[in-house]
Amino acid sequence: MVHRVPCISVAAESYPNGLLLHARIGNSRQQFTSTLTFLGKTDLPTTKQIPDTLPKPQLESRPDMRSDVIVLGAGPTGLACAIEAQKAGLKVICVDKGCVVNSIFHYPANMIFFTTPELLEIGDIPFSTANPKPNRLEALEYYRKVAEHYKLDVRQYQRVETVTGEDNNFHITSCDRLGRVYDYTCRKVVVATGYYDRANLLRIPGEDLLKVFHYYREPHPYFDNDVLIIGGKNSAAISALDLWRHGARVTLVHRGPKMHSHVKYWILPDIENRIKNGEIAAYFNSTVREIAPDHVVLETPEGEIRIKNDFVFALTGYHPDYEFLRSMGIELSSEQCRPVCDPVTLESNVPGVYVAGVIVAGSRTNEIFIENGRFHGQQIAADLKQKLG
Repeated sequence: MVHRVPCISVAAESYPNGLLLHARIGNSRQQFTSTLTFLGKTDLPTTKQIPDTLPKPQLESRPDMRSDVIVLGAGPTGLACAIEAQKAGLKVICVDKGCVVNSIFHYPANMIFFTTPELLEIGDIPFSTANPKPNRLEALEYYRKVAEHYKLDVRQYQRVETVTGEDNNFHITSCDRLGRVYDYTCRKVVVATGYYDRANLLRIPGEDLLKVFHYYREPHPYFDNDVLIIGGKNSAAISALDLWRHGARVTLVHRGPKMHSHVKYWILPDIENRIKNGEIAAYFNSTVREIAPDHVVLETPEGEIRIKNDFVFALTGYHPDYEFLRSMGIELSSEQCRPVCDPVTLESNVPGVYVAGVIVAGSRTNEIFIENGRFHGQQIAADLKQKLG
């Protein structure tokens, strides 16, 4: 007698209150869901799905699943696109795999924007703050209030899996965190998916260790620890200073000869003086060759060195989801992966599919920010109004 042992596959999704594990046994639809405590809570419910032996519910084309325009992404640019299309008299749905302005939510907890509040405004709603420059919490509240004011239909925590069809008849399939599938239909699609959730990987041994992070949140957990910062731009400089000021022993590694020229003028002297005084160790013209559980190996102009290490922040930048764009048929330029689009209407080479926000710049993510990407909604809405009436 042969006993077949089903394979078990496990996937994980992160949420504000913990890490959710999904395990699938064999090829069946029987699943269980549980939570793993990792710097979070464990108050997510345990759920079970019905097996294949029972009839599967058929997906229906309900009115709330049909729209004139579907905006993929609910960041500031995505919200601005939805607002402008709604102002043009169109029915709009936003779909996002995270929460509203998900990227801002994942910014460092105490982050202060580089810009003044009026340059972050969308939908003609004033951004009021007592400070010269707003912080992360103020921005989160502002964009929540804007979404409430315009009664935007935002479907949060739904990952878009496929976009098929053609102009005036698109079909979008998404999946939520419980594995439920949603089928949408629309006439036009606006892609404003941003880039912040896709880190530029180093592809070196040890990058997958749990002590390695591509996002910096706050300094407290790293007090009295040896922390390595990889990178030489604003994120690296700000994180290094914040960690040092809160009691971490900080080492910075950058492949360039000095801190990048894009570091803000009020931050650059601070980080340079900390390095000059030996308060933050720095290795320029250097790279990380390997990350081990208790040390890292650096390649420096003086040769290979090994330093003690507890945590690593690889702040080496982020990039758009190029494969997702290509899956819709959007052509990308060979060098900078810029989507092919009309510079006025922002309609891509795929009729009926528009691009907005930082993805318009491809790999040149320092060209488009909230300050200028927020106007893409007006460009797109003008074209939508002409074509859809």
